[in-house]
Amino acid sequence: MSIHNQSLLDDTGILGIEDASVVIVYTEWNDTVINELVAGCDKTLAQYNISKVAKVKVPGAFELPFAAKQYWEHTQGTGAQPGAIIAFGCVIRGETPHFDYVCKGVTEGLMQLNLELPVPVIFGILTVDNMEQAEERLGGKHGHKGEEGALTALKMISMMRKLQKTK
Repeated sequence: MSIHNQSLLDDTGILGIEDASVVIVYTEWNDTVINELVAGCDKTLAQYNISKVAKVKVPGAFELPFAAKQYWEHTQGTGAQPGAIIAFGCVIRGETPHFDYVCKGVTEGLMQLNLELPVPVIFGILTVDNMEQAEERLGGKHGHKGEEGALTALKMISMMRKLQKTK
């Protein structure tokens, strides 16, 4: 049994980032879970006074990497480019191998974006066997993955800013 990692909630080093910009790319599939992930993310971003938040909704998890890349490309040179992209989805295992293909595709797609784009792409995809496991990740024994996604984005933005200062 996996337990929630409390160190993820440590906000050491997240200072002076009120001007940060974040885009949340999320699915309409499994919307009850996704709405809670996005709400948790919004709550945490608000706690850090992050007001530049854009949202992009896509049909399913497989479309997340494409939407994230398109958002980045369409905001290039506009001053509206985000400091981080957070991708939220929930893939629940069914009776066919579809689960495996979708999970592999979205994982590889988001990882590729992390290597290609100059901003972090945060993996907020729940890959669960059932709805109970999803709910455990919405504030249950496995924490709130929406809140953790926001904190991860802010930590990565902070890290990038520190690296830029060392140039």
